[in-house]
Amino acid sequence: MGFTAKKAYLVLYNAASAVAWLTVLGRVVATLAYKGDTFFVPLVVDNFARVTQSFAVMEILHALTGVVPAPVFTTLMQVASRLFLMYAVTLPFPHLNSSAWYSSMLCAWATTEIIRYTYFVFKQFGSVPGALHWLRYSAFLILYPIGISSEVAMTLKALFGPASSEGFAWSAWYPYALGAVLLSYIPGSVVLYGHMLKQRRKYLGGEVKKEKKRQ
Repeated sequence: MGFTAKKAYLVLYNAASAVAWLTVLGRVVATLAYKGDTFFVPLVVDNFARVTQSFAVMEILHALTGVVPAPVFTTLMQVASRLFLMYAVTLPFPHLNSSAWYSSMLCAWATTEIIRYTYFVFKQFGSVPGALHWLRYSAFLILYPIGISSEVAMTLKALFGPASSEGFAWSAWYPYALGAVLLSYIPGSVVLYGHMLKQRRKYLGGEVKKEKKRQ
């Protein structure tokens, strides 16, 4: 099969996404290395990270339209949870972004996405380096817990901080909304992590070996 318009689009989309997340990670790491304080991180990365994550809505459209064979439900869950952090926690309460949890959250997200999008670029050419293939289905074992823990910590800081303040315009109902989202992390994180474990077994575990034996 030749290099179709669909493949060209996916290469462009994934390459651009990988570069964008590499920029996010670079800004966070460079700021921490130069300033040595998480206070300065949101000043150089906040808006760029929000725009970069917002483009992930395309992932949902790709899954819905069959552009990529991704499960719609898990894709929707992951994108929605991140957009929630970007627009319902970090945007209305920007002073929380100086927390170390914000920096760790962005680092976990960015590292995950750099690996994932780079993997998809190589996949369009039909050849993925072995190390990248292993990282795609192994790095999440560490990165997901860091990311999820950071997301929960950021939401908790908002819930028991400014969201409950009488000076906050939506304080009457906003804490309940944040609490509901936090409760959704219990089944949600299990589903997402379980999905990736299943993928890891499929592409790195015994299923692949069995398939090779049949061939």
